[in-house]
Parts: sequence; C-alpha cells; structure tokens
Amino acid sequence: MKITVCLVLGCALAALAAGPFVPDKTDPEAAGMNAARLARIPARMNEFVAAGKTAGVVTLVARHGHVASLDAVGYQDLESKTPMRIDTIFRLASVTKPVTCAGVMILVDEGSLSLIDPVEKYLPEFKDLKLNPCGTLAGYNCALVAPSRPVNILDLMTHTSGLPGTAGREAPPNTLAERVSAVSHATLLFEPGTAWNYSNIGIAALGRIIEVVTGQPYDRFLAERIFQPLEMKDTFFFVPPDKASRVASVYTYETAGLKRVSMPQPRFPAPEGGLLSTASDMARFHQMLLDKGTLNGRRILSAAAVEAMTTSQTGSMRAGFAPGVGHGFGFEVVRETLGTFRYNSIGSFVKGGAYRTYGWVDPAKDLVGIIFMQRTNGGGDVADEINSFMAMAAAAIER
Repeated sequence: MKITVCLVLGCALAALAAGPFVPDKTDPEAAGMNAARLARIPARMNEFVAAGKTAGVVTLVARHGHVASLDAVGYQDLESKTPMRIDTIFRLASVTKPVTCAGVMILVDEGSLSLIDPVEKYLPEFKDLKLNPCGTLAGYNCALVAPSRPVNILDLMTHTSGLPGTAGREAPPNTLAERVSAVSHATLLFEPGTAWNYSNIGIAALGRIIEVVTGQPYDRFLAERIFQPLEMKDTFFFVPPDKASRVASVYTYETAGLKRVSMPQPRFPAPEGGLLSTASDMARFHQMLLDKGTLNGRRILSAAAVEAMTTSQTGSMRAGFAPGVGHGFGFEVVRETLGTFRYNSIGSFVKGGAYRTYGWVDPAKDLVGIIFMQRTNGGGDVADEINSFMAMAAAAIER
C-alpha cells in the first residue's frame, strides 16, 4: 500500500512540476523561494532609480518552472512620467543573438545544414576572404594572406571567425542581404577558430544563412518556429502601432543625469540586435532552454541542440564580457569559479545587450532570471543593477 501511495504521490508531484509555465503568474512557494527576500529586489532597483542611474527596471525570477517574482519600478519614459510596467517592451540589442543561434540550431536539428559547413557554401561573399597576419597591431603594414581554412558556421556562432565587429559599406544597407554582402570587404583578424572577437556582422550572416537555407525572410522564420509556438506575443523586429505606447525610452547616463537617446527606425530585421520584447516573453525563451528545448509540451529544439548552445565551445581562450566565462552559441557560459561571483553556478549561461538587457539560466539551481533596462552605458554586463539582481535572486532560494 505504501508503495502504491508513494507512486501515486510521485505521479502527482511530477504532474505538478510539468504544469504550464505562466510568466505573468507569481508563486514564490512553488518556486521554493523566500517571498520576503524576493521583495528586496524591487526595493533595491528603486534605489537605482532614485539615484538617477536608470529610468526604470523590470525584473523576473523563475524557478522549478514557476515565476517567483515579476516587478516593475521607475519609469518607462521619464519625460512623460509614464510608469514602467511588467509588460513594457524593450529593445533587446544583443539579447537577440541567442534567438538567432536557436534559429540556426533548428536547421541543424532538421539536417538542413551542419555546424562545420563553410559559410561560403551558403554566402558567396565569404569566398576569398583574406587574413591580416598582424591582427589588430598598429603600425604594421602586413601583406594579406589566405586563412588556413574557410570560416564555418560554428565560428560565427562562437565569435571565433576572425571577422571584425562590423564591416563597412559605402551606403547604409536596406536589406539583410545587403548588410551581409559587406563581409566581402572585411579582413580577418586571426585564423578562424583560434581566438575570440565579438562580431556583429558574423551573427548577421547567420540570419542571412537562415534565409538562404529556408527560402523565408529571417524574421518570418523566427516568428513561425520560435515566437508563435512559445506564445511570445510581444516579440518582434518592428513594433505594431497598437503596441508602440508600451516601448520604453532609451537613455544615456551622464553626470548631469539621464539623457534621452533618439532611436532610429530599423530598415530590416537585424539578427545581431534588432529584437524588441518583454521580460515575460523572454522568460518563455529561457525556460524553454532550461527545459531542454521544450515549453508547455511544445518542442522547439532538441536536447542535443540546447546542450551545444549552452556549453562553452571556446576552450581556454578569452571570451565574453564577464569574468570566468567562455562562449557557447549566442550565450556566454560560466566555466570556472571566477564566474560565480554573482552566486550563479558553473554551467550557467547568460547574455546581455547594449541597453542593459540581461537574461540568464542557472541549470544547477533550476533558475531563470531576466532584468531589463534601457540605458546605453554604465557597467555593461557587470552593471551594478545586474550584479545586485543576480545575487539577490540566488539568495532568495530556500529549498
């Protein structure tokens, strides 16, 4: 009888754990977290707002598949005193990159491409790229040479292609294809796969590969294969008119206070940094990765794809913008104790954006965290607000 009862109870608990992930419903108890400690997070974020460091912040903490806290403090727009809301829409900047890499991994899962495919197989502008053997050293006039091997897709995913951060062209591009064609003018800084250099043009090329392989526009592919199945209803590259009032303003921090920044309208979807989204939508994406590629019964990626994305692929080379990390596909991955300074475990995978948007997953703690602001400067991926939030989230774990 005891065995039967235990089996039934075990099944009930398993069913509870497998329930739907609902980002807008908070349940600290189900998440095994201390509500009083979680309440310190918005209080601390309010201190940053009061000090004039940021206009407003949205934070979300989820654990065991339950949202423990979701809070908005400060202002979505300072000038109009529009309050920050939990459904405020943010420019994600580079938090777009893991989403682009997930799109590529869908194609790997389907056998449409391989990570070791030369990029030139899909994009002819990558043919005949040359290498500067002097790298970024100033004062040297080195003759360009051919690299020992072509740049491959894995190189782009990990920023180890040798490509510079961007590639110039005479006129601003009007399409993603035009943007990526500028690669033909680029010079590699090092042999592919031998070092790390953050490259936006490399991630843009991944988006273009998605278009070439699928015959679909990059943004439509992501919408159909990721956003719609995950019910990410507020995630897009171009803001619908009926949602424009929810977009947060962007600021720069100066000694005299926060200064609003005018943001240009995009001409095309940028795979390296063009997405807009909410904390709840991006929590769905991160929870899907924590759950090995599935969310609420829908599989987006294979478990093998998620493992590849969230494993450091860069060995001992310097990679990333925080201490103790390597680089996976779109994510930085904590690989050594130095990277646990914010109480996140080895194996955590994280990604930040230029406007102080940040998301992370700590598989060892079964924890997801999202913190979104809109500020162009001030600490990067180790901004005070981000460091405080990550440590406070982990500190609220009870069981």
